[in-house]
Amino acid sequence: MKALLIYPEFPDTFWSFRYALKFINRKASSPPLGLLTIAAMLPEAWEKRLVDMNVESLDDKDLRWADLVFVSAMSVQKESVNEVIARCKAVGVRIVAGGPLFTTDYEAFGSVDHLVLSEAEITLPRFLEDFRNGVAGHFYTTDQWADMRKTPIPLWWLINMKHYASINIQYSRGCPFNCEFCDITLLCGRTPRTKDKDQILRELEGVYASGFRGQVFFVDDNFIGNKKKLKEEVLPAIIEWMERKRHPFSFNTQASIELSDHKDLMEMMVGAGFDVVFIGIETPHEQSLAECSKFQNKNRDLLASVKNIQKSGLEVQGGFIVGFDNDPLTIFDTQIRFIQASGVVTAMVGILIALPRTQLYERLKKEQRLLKETSGNNTDFSTNFIPRMDYDLLINGYKRVLSTLYSPKHYYKRVRTFLREYAPPQKKSFHFRFNYIAAFIRSIIVLGLIGKERVQYWRLLFWTMFSRPRLLPHAVTLSIYGFHFRKIFEKRLKVCE
Repeated sequence: MKALLIYPEFPDTFWSFRYALKFINRKASSPPLGLLTIAAMLPEAWEKRLVDMNVESLDDKDLRWADLVFVSAMSVQKESVNEVIARCKAVGVRIVAGGPLFTTDYEAFGSVDHLVLSEAEITLPRFLEDFRNGVAGHFYTTDQWADMRKTPIPLWWLINMKHYASINIQYSRGCPFNCEFCDITLLCGRTPRTKDKDQILRELEGVYASGFRGQVFFVDDNFIGNKKKLKEEVLPAIIEWMERKRHPFSFNTQASIELSDHKDLMEMMVGAGFDVVFIGIETPHEQSLAECSKFQNKNRDLLASVKNIQKSGLEVQGGFIVGFDNDPLTIFDTQIRFIQASGVVTAMVGILIALPRTQLYERLKKEQRLLKETSGNNTDFSTNFIPRMDYDLLINGYKRVLSTLYSPKHYYKRVRTFLREYAPPQKKSFHFRFNYIAAFIRSIIVLGLIGKERVQYWRLLFWTMFSRPRLLPHAVTLSIYGFHFRKIFEKRLKVCE
């Protein structure tokens, strides 16, 4: 049996880092972890190939080679998914589909032969058993949650690691919080489930053995969901492993804001090699936080929390949202002031969208305010429901937020605010720093000589060299990120005009 695993193409988005990746000669940010894990669950005797359409083209000869095609995707990849399905149908190869897009929007994909939804550790074996017996059905799902201690190590040999800027692994699933707009609890539940420390070490060993050195992304939606296990088992094991391997990796992840309340946990994360954490901040407006049930962010000084995390040695990347029912007309200026003051350089500001089957989606459906299905991209200057605020005011206010935040003047000012307050980790691998050399040379040409930001670029570099010389690679990286964010914004704006 020949299995072809296909990862559809991402459009240019905030997180694609398309323009930044060119500086380091990489084709994509990270590989398709879900499909690599699925591949490890397939029978060992099967032949397996993986085509990541973000790093290589999908040829018809690949489709004709396959007996089964496995597709997994997120909602933002929907356009590419439809193209893949059409091509599979054209050559007559059977399709098995799963992952977040299909699990939450399966009605839109009736032409797929086999929908294997929810968590594959439970539903995929059922499909494979039926397939082996010649009675494979169309629809497989479950309301149970998988035991992650049984999740296999991804088949890293199916990809070329050199195509990717970072490699991703997963430690936990589930989030104890229940934000109205979020689909994480829908997909993964509210009780955090984790792998054992030995599993994580085996996965790190697998990435290490591949020869990869650099950034490893723990894709957990809330890495600190089980703080006790992290502090007592997992982080000590990672710290020891990193010491033994002479720090080959730098880690980043996602967490909730109460991380700032746990100094010991932040210290251990930094000691283990973590240096970046994404936080869903959403809004400094208390009424909007209450509206979306973001209670973990309420009744706290969000600005102080962010700065506390950054002073511990963890750079905060932040998610922000406008378009809540309770947002006042001043929300756009409020968001700009907060983000500038916080030093959150990588600030993903999006318009609120209603993802399928979320609490927000169901509420708006009852209120008859839904307009259309979402593209899954909350930075494309549109929303899929009727907002309380005048629509044109919302869109124009959102455009003003992005045009301000990612203008060279404001962006580079924010970088300096961050670098001034950031306490960097003491240990970085040589390989990790070496990656900056080619990027630095290109940044001088693209940003320092011909870019709109050339004045701010040189001011930042000279300020960093004299004030915080250890952070020069960080300054270059953030400058390159800013170039990508500005290009994405300008491209989106051009499409809307």
